[in-house]
Amino acid sequence: MAAAVARRTSVVAPWVRTRLRTAPGAALALALLVALTACLAAALPRAVDRYADAGLHRAVEQAGADRTSIQLYARPEYGIVSDMDLRPATLGAQYEKILATVERPLVVDRDQSTYGVRSSTNLEVPDPWIPRPTGTPAQVALIAQQGLADHVRSVRGRLPRATPADAMTPEVEAAVSARTAKSLHIKVGSVIHVPGESRAPLAVRVTGIVTPSEPSGAFWSAQPLLHEPALIRMPGPSSDADKYWLGALLLAPESAPAMLGTPAVPWRYWQLAPDLDALHAYDVDRLKSAVASLESGPALQQARTITGGLTDADTDLSEILTGYSELREGVAPLVAVAAFGAGTVAAVVLLMSGGLAADRRRTELALLRARGASLRGLAGRLLAETATVAVPAGALGLTAALLTVPEGRTTYAVAAAATVTAAACAALPLRAVAAHRVVRVHTGREDVATLRPSRRRTVAELTLLVLALAAVETLRRRGSSGDELAYVAPALTGVIAALVLVRLYPFPLRGLARPAGRLRGAVAHLSLARAGRTSASAVLPLLALLTALTTAAFGGSVLTGVSEARDQAALLAVGADARVDADGPLPRGLAARLRHQPGVEGLTEVSIAYQAKPTDGSQSVPLVGVKPDEYAELARLADLGPYAKGQLTRARASGAIPALASPSVAKTYGTRPFPVLLEDGTTTITVRITLVRDRTPAVNGTEFLVVDRSALSGASARPTTLLLTGAGLSGKDLRKATGSAAHVQTRSEERARYVNSPLQSGAEDIYTAAVAAGSGYAVLALLLSLLRAAPERTALLARLRTMGLTRSQARHLLILESLPQAVLAAAGGILTGWATVHLLSPGIDLTTIALATSPSAPGGAELRTSPASLAIPAAAVVLVTVGVAGVQAWWSGRRGSVAELRAGDTR
Repeated sequence: MAAAVARRTSVVAPWVRTRLRTAPGAALALALLVALTACLAAALPRAVDRYADAGLHRAVEQAGADRTSIQLYARPEYGIVSDMDLRPATLGAQYEKILATVERPLVVDRDQSTYGVRSSTNLEVPDPWIPRPTGTPAQVALIAQQGLADHVRSVRGRLPRATPADAMTPEVEAAVSARTAKSLHIKVGSVIHVPGESRAPLAVRVTGIVTPSEPSGAFWSAQPLLHEPALIRMPGPSSDADKYWLGALLLAPESAPAMLGTPAVPWRYWQLAPDLDALHAYDVDRLKSAVASLESGPALQQARTITGGLTDADTDLSEILTGYSELREGVAPLVAVAAFGAGTVAAVVLLMSGGLAADRRRTELALLRARGASLRGLAGRLLAETATVAVPAGALGLTAALLTVPEGRTTYAVAAAATVTAAACAALPLRAVAAHRVVRVHTGREDVATLRPSRRRTVAELTLLVLALAAVETLRRRGSSGDELAYVAPALTGVIAALVLVRLYPFPLRGLARPAGRLRGAVAHLSLARAGRTSASAVLPLLALLTALTTAAFGGSVLTGVSEARDQAALLAVGADARVDADGPLPRGLAARLRHQPGVEGLTEVSIAYQAKPTDGSQSVPLVGVKPDEYAELARLADLGPYAKGQLTRARASGAIPALASPSVAKTYGTRPFPVLLEDGTTTITVRITLVRDRTPAVNGTEFLVVDRSALSGASARPTTLLLTGAGLSGKDLRKATGSAAHVQTRSEERARYVNSPLQSGAEDIYTAAVAAGSGYAVLALLLSLLRAAPERTALLARLRTMGLTRSQARHLLILESLPQAVLAAAGGILTGWATVHLLSPGIDLTTIALATSPSAPGGAELRTSPASLAIPAAAVVLVTVGVAGVQAWWSGRRGSVAELRAGDTR
């Protein structure tokens, strides 16, 4: 019995193995598609985490350790402190307990964190050999910080000995930083006398001059005075007569009790530096809570039970995290729009691949259903067949993403790759179940030109239309910071356009078929007839193509808008391609010297008096003196308040000088002549506003007056600013030619300054990837559709060749058959992309990405249509269509026709 069962089961070949052997090319194509899509999907969240973390780290680094470190200071209760409280052992035990109060995810960098004792006030030292810039004695701060030996690169002399001290110790040893020694003229062996309290001065002998191993680290920079002395300006009128030096003397921790013998009360402190590598953007809210707990919450209360009731915390880390959160909240919605768009394109292509596979195997599946296969059994077999290919491919794509982007959370990457794999596995079974619910052997024609959409499809399309309208309206009203529905507005717009084109697709085919039938030759008429008899499922690529092209166009418009906003902001800040400014008149001959610098094509001299005062002298307005014709040309080139030459020529007859003014100045002073007091306080000119412009190259502001420089005299007429135009101007070369006479500013350097955070550059990279993915998936969708029809077209050419079809006619036939769908997709993609940009532009503000560090963004940063992102992907679709058709015609011509003319072949 068992042998019979074995014989009966052994003759049945395994389904999966049979199918994979039958169509290895289709299995390989599916594996590549799933692997690529899973890799991109898994890499996206990790890439977002990477640039978000990099932005957080940059924000913390730029703020400096003096702001990001958490300083816990313990003041003595009732002004009384004992020797034991200042001993290193006591402070060290308290330090370990304080570390235990720090809440996750805030992690303390133990290498840069420390503790110690410092004098509460700075002490004036009478030693005459210490520099006194204005006669005021220098002051010093006594600091006994733990771990000095571990944070110095070199020592001249030696570090202070760990000698126990008390309030009556006459002398202690100390070290100073190299910069402190240089500024205060301290040498090894120098003795500094610190005033005593009811005792003789405390002698501090300098035994070593140290060079910090990491000056920017929190150990040294949390209290910058440790390594950098300060020249303090005393309160009062600004004058060079009120300055003194302030430096730090670094005592051994065991010598801290010696501070009890000075007028300064010693304060204990514990310095906690955050571990930069442990800071993650997705933990910002929890980080702020942990910092707030140390500043004024439960963690601070625990610290007070350890160190004393008068312990307080001081840090700016909360403000830094809040500022970063605001920047991230401005960037995140725009990134979400790109992610949703790219994800929609990938999902459409995956589903399209399943639909094309179901259509290719329609006859096979119909036969299985006719022979008794259940829907559940059929779906299970197709699922197993697809999963055998998709699951390993998805795992491979996930592995590639993890290796390519090692930073970021793994959980989201795994979830994204699993979602892609699940969609790929389910696409074919679901499509097959939907198409073969009813058992039928023969189906009617489903030509795209004759088939009418079902009611279910109509309802689904109307639902999508309502969702798209809601998403667009939400985005236009609330902006990209609205809810998740706004994020899918660009993708839904492309989907709706694709569905409209699918419904309109038959009409041009019907209209062209009849005129083509009257032409000589059968190629044109046959190609249009073939295009019209294409299966309805073959129009699925239109959906993928339109969605992909719309996503690419939207992403390109974002990148274009960001670039143009930065260019405009840099131009407004500089006024030209380069600017040379001085506080007073520029040296004679500097303009002539700069004219001969490489790349300089034009140079305009202007004088700017920022303290010129019109009428009553209560308000100053920048007064710009120019050569009218030269300045008119510069304004025209820069497109900043252009005017016609001759409009600012001095009117000598009336005595009033024609002036160009900003709208606010024109509103204040009108068009009547009014006096203007120049900066020298004695010269007055009379001007009359004849032109009003919003902007002018010489001044970056909303208030200005521009007059003919020949109407000025003396120092007021001498140029203070040079505005240079030209391509490729080098700031380095201009500074070398200028020397110390003026400040040089270039447009390219100003533009680069706006990209201040990896958040901005990371968002731009995401949009660049979205454009590339949209273009790539558009081409991929086209290739899949062409490969689906390749066997049928090969068989057609073989049959037609027996009737006399030449190779040239075969090539023309395949190209003309493929062009209607490709041209429709390309034209529709360009139109839809353009409409999407203009439709959604009012709701998209790119200022945060483009100009996060700019003080103002005139007009904001808006979407700008990118011709390249519209034309290049669309042209690629048409070119790929023509290329594939030509290659297929050439390849089929080289092969024999016997295999394609087998009896009973239904291709």
